[in-house]
Amino acid sequence: MKQVLFPAAAALTLALPLAANAQMLSRDSTLAGPYIGAAAGQAKARDACSGFAGVGITCDDKDTSWRLFGGYQLNRNFSAEVGYTDLGSSKANSPGGSAAFDAHAWELDGIGSIPITGGLSAYGKLGVYYGKIEGSGNVGALSASASDTNTGLTFGAGAQYDFTKNLGVRAEWQRYKDMGGDNVGKGDIDNMMVGVLFRFQ
Repeated sequence: MKQVLFPAAAALTLALPLAANAQMLSRDSTLAGPYIGAAAGQAKARDACSGFAGVGITCDDKDTSWRLFGGYQLNRNFSAEVGYTDLGSSKANSPGGSAAFDAHAWELDGIGSIPITGGLSAYGKLGVYYGKIEGSGNVGALSASASDTNTGLTFGAGAQYDFTKNLGVRAEWQRYKDMGGDNVGKGDIDNMMVGVLFRFQ
């Protein structure tokens, strides 16, 4: 019985301060200040596999993504954020050759948050990105590469939970509209991520 009660008591001891902090944050508007964070997830290039079909042809439009970001929270409801996001690669293979496309972007976003309960809030984000897609491929012994850079619109939505004034976690979906250009083609990229942020309070 002691083996069961001790872990339960320890978990309760840790949970109570976090719950108290969450309740305090629901009433507190003094979250203003700078923050940094990191996130990881999965990106999907929505149009990357269009046109790649047939016997012996495979295409994968999903890959691991990651982001480093920093921002300034103006108050409980609004913040501005900059970040760099690696959106991974899309790959296609056929009996005669292969192709790969790597994508990444710098972005500037405005974020609007709505407190729900305790330290939990929902948010939407809208911003602009400067992105680059680099493509390479080969057919037999021949190889070629191309790239495009462009600016465009990005938007998303997510949820954030603040354990304390300093520490929070978030989960979000985000879309980068029409990344690419004439050399590698254009398409939307969707990104799902989970991240952690630290505020300097």
